[in-house]
Formats: sequence, C-alpha cells, structure tokens
Amino acid sequence: WLAARPTPEPIASPLIALVWGTVMTAAGSIFEDGVVVMENGRLRAVGPRGDVDIPPGASVIDVSGRFVTPGLIDAHSHMGVYPSPGVVATSDGNEMTDPTTPEVRAADAFWPQDPQLPRAIAGGVTAIQVLPGSGNLIGGAGATLKLHLGRTVTEMEFVGAPETLKMACGENPKRVYGREQQAFPMSRMGNVFGYRQAFQLAIEYERSFTDWQEQHVVWQRERAEFEEDREGEGEDLDDPGPAPAPPPRDFGLERLLGARNGRVLIQMHCYRGDEMARMIEVGE
Repeated sequence: WLAARPTPEPIASPLIALVWGTVMTAAGSIFEDGVVVMENGRLRAVGPRGDVDIPPGASVIDVSGRFVTPGLIDAHSHMGVYPSPGVVATSDGNEMTDPTTPEVRAADAFWPQDPQLPRAIAGGVTAIQVLPGSGNLIGGAGATLKLHLGRTVTEMEFVGAPETLKMACGENPKRVYGREQQAFPMSRMGNVFGYRQAFQLAIEYERSFTDWQEQHVVWQRERAEFEEDREGEGEDLDDPGPAPAPPPRDFGLERLLGARNGRVLIQMHCYRGDEMARMIEVGE
C-alpha cells in the first residue's frame, strides 16, 4: 500500500550555504563552526567548515552566533483544526456526536490560514501531524503535513506519509459522554468495550467482503458454464443472473480494518500507565 503512494517531487530552491553557526545534527554530532549546504529541497553537505567545500555560486548566509538544527516534527498537533484565537466558528477538531467516529478526517477541517502556522515555522517546526481531539474513543484520521503554507490542505500534504488514526482513552471520553451527555461511555469499562466493539465490527466487515469475493468466484464459474451451454448443445442451465453486489462501503470500518492490519498507524492519547498497558493488551 505504501509503495503505491506517490513520491514527493523535488522542491525547486537555490543553492544555499549556511556558514559559521553551531550545527546540531540531532544524531550526536555538533559542529561549533559548521556548514550546511542545501539545494532543491535536499541537504547536499553537513559538517565542520574545514571539511565542507562551499560550492561556487552558492548564496552564503552568515549564521554566526546561531544554532542550526533539523526541522522539528510536531507529532501531536491540533493546529488548523483548533486555530488561534479559539472561537466556536473555527473549532473543528472533535466530532462529539458519537464516541467512535473513525470515518472523519482532520484534513477535512484543517484551516491553512491558521495564524499559529507561521509562528510554528518561526519556531523551527517543519512538519506536523494534525489530529482530531481526544473527546471520542476513536476520533478520526490524522493529517500529516509539511509547513509549506498553501491555500488548501492538499497543497501542504506530506506525500508518502502513512495514514494515521487518533484514539483516546481514560478521562476525556468518559467526561464528554458520561458526565456531560449522560451517555455511553461513562467509565473506563465502557471505554474499553467501545474499542473492542468497534474493531469487532471491522472484523465482520472484512468477513463480509471475503464472503462476497467467494460468491463472485462461484457466480463467474456459473456464468461461464451458462454461456458455454447456450452456445453449444449441452444441458439447459439456469441463468445465474446479475453478479452479486459488494457490501456497502463503510469508510470508518475500512479505516479501523486498516489499523488492525497495520496499514493505518494509531496515535493513542492516554493518561495513566495502566491505560497504556490495557491498550497494548486490547491491540494484542
């Protein structure tokens, strides 16, 4: 599945050399007088000034007295779905009408003009995973984005990133539904049953497609035999009729099935150590 995703296109950018700064590679090496050479969205060279040649024609930027690091990755962000300033009109991170909503996507609510985004860039953040909030047991799909600001969320998509799913346990779901709505779930017992029930429905959904595929194979064989009989002089066979229709598509169960099969990665919001252990056991 991942191999079928499109590969990122190179970003056209000039040849640039950052010089005389402290380069921190985040891999253990720190160069007090370092050089970073970049071109077309790629690093060409990183190292101490004595070991890295500055290519002819490069735009040299003096970063002396500064620190150069890799871009920061915010793996749990609500920017764009809970913009700043926080007002009801743009707060779209929780579909709190049902405790399990795997069918919704953060990308469909993301506001690319959120004033928080340029501030994040100024702070060194270059990629974010935007997630639904933690009000639901299963909140929906995350959106992995590069902070190349665009007019639409599609223009910011981190091409090739795997699909993700936000889930939450403990206090938030039981507060939102149990205390505020007097509905299921109002306890951690209810939370865990909600996960089990949702994933069991996904298993049954997969079985329905397996059954349909088997029925379709039988129909194809019967159809071929009927056509062969009609053209020849064999025994009269009944027309098998139209092909069996596939089960109705369910986007939420499809995403849960992807999570169960390892295609969709889960981001789980927990409060306590025992909750983390319980969720690992539910996964097993």
